[in-house]
Amino acid sequence: MTKPSFSNIFMNLAADLALRSHCVKAQVGAVLVKDTRIISIGYNGPPSGTHNCDEVWPETGCPRDARGSCSLALHAEENAILYAVKNGSNLEGSTLYTTLSPCLPCARLIFSAGIKQVFYNHSYAEFKGLPNDEGVDFLNRFGVEAVRFRQEL
Repeated sequence: MTKPSFSNIFMNLAADLALRSHCVKAQVGAVLVKDTRIISIGYNGPPSGTHNCDEVWPETGCPRDARGSCSLALHAEENAILYAVKNGSNLEGSTLYTTLSPCLPCARLIFSAGIKQVFYNHSYAEFKGLPNDEGVDFLNRFGVEAVRFRQEL
C-alpha cells in the first residue's frame, strides 16, 4: 500500500479546514508546518469571539470594504500565523499550505514571519478577477518559494 506524501496530507487538511469557515463568499484553509510537523492551522473568518458571517448575514455575507473584500474577517494565513505566534512557535523556515494563493497583505505577513515556502491550490487572482497574483509575485521576488500545488502520486 502506498502511503500519501506529507504534502498531500497537509494540503488535504487545509481543504478540510476550509470547510470550517463561516464566510459566505469563500472558504479558505491553511496549515503551517515545519519538519513534517504541524505548527498551526487556520481558516478564514472573523476574529474568535465576535460573530459568524453566515449566521449574522446569511444572504450577503459581512459588509465589504472599498476594494470589495470582507471588512471583518481574517484570512486563513493570518489566522494560522497569529495562532502560532500567540503560542510561541518559531516560524522561521516553515512551510505554508493554503487552499487559495495569498493576497498581497498576507504575502507581506508570510515574508515577515520567516516562512520560506508556500503551496497553494487555487489562484487568488482568478478568484478575484485580477490580472496576476500579486502575493505570489511578491513572495517569489523576495525569496519565498510560492508555487501552485500539484498532488503527488
